[in-house]
Amino acid sequence: MPDTGPPTHTLFDDFVAPVCEDLLEILYQDDDILLINKPSGLLSLSGKNPLNWDSVHFRLVRGQEGVSPAFPEAKLPHRIDFGTSGIMVVGLNAASVQHLNKQFQARTIKKRYVALLEGWVADDQGQITAAIAKDKAHFPRVIICHATGKAAISEYTVLERLDHPRRSLVQFTPHTGRTHQLRIHSQTIGHPILGCDLYHSDRSEGMAERLRLHASDLYFEHPTSGEQLHGQCPCPF
Repeated sequence: MPDTGPPTHTLFDDFVAPVCEDLLEILYQDDDILLINKPSGLLSLSGKNPLNWDSVHFRLVRGQEGVSPAFPEAKLPHRIDFGTSGIMVVGLNAASVQHLNKQFQARTIKKRYVALLEGWVADDQGQITAAIAKDKAHFPRVIICHATGKAAISEYTVLERLDHPRRSLVQFTPHTGRTHQLRIHSQTIGHPILGCDLYHSDRSEGMAERLRLHASDLYFEHPTSGEQLHGQCPCPF
């Protein structure tokens, strides 16, 4: 379909997130930051579709009644995918947010994830280097494209190989932060993450009721004290 110029009305995403009953958990709190555990099935930010109002940010600034207070100045220096669970750092004031943003931009913040993959990964550890580009025909998907994509590096270690059916519990350390990086890199090596709706095999999506990807560890510098912090959030699967 040819481009006919800018739209004359606002376009909304078709995706409508199911209601997320799981609570957002505060793991650590001080005057400058929070460390939180995001449940799977909760958006990091409220979506363009007005039905997608519920999100990590919405719950933080409004509070969760009877569970956690409101943090009206809260901002998210980084986000994790809708289906991914796990640890996120939140800035509670402008100076903290700016400092954390600079750390993410400089790639001095180290992140670790745990994932459950289809099949047995042959090597105990390795590195996936496959450039990632937007799939312009199938938003929000991405594709592997070494000609036009941006460099993407994911290091992995197999933690356990499971039977009946064969699965691999893997720890990922991404060295870049591309959209859907771990999901498409897993598919690229022939072992997609269980429960993934976008990057899957004939069987892998139906092998779990949720995306089996969890942000487990975060290493960063406290924006005020300068202390090196290690935040942890145990994997639920």
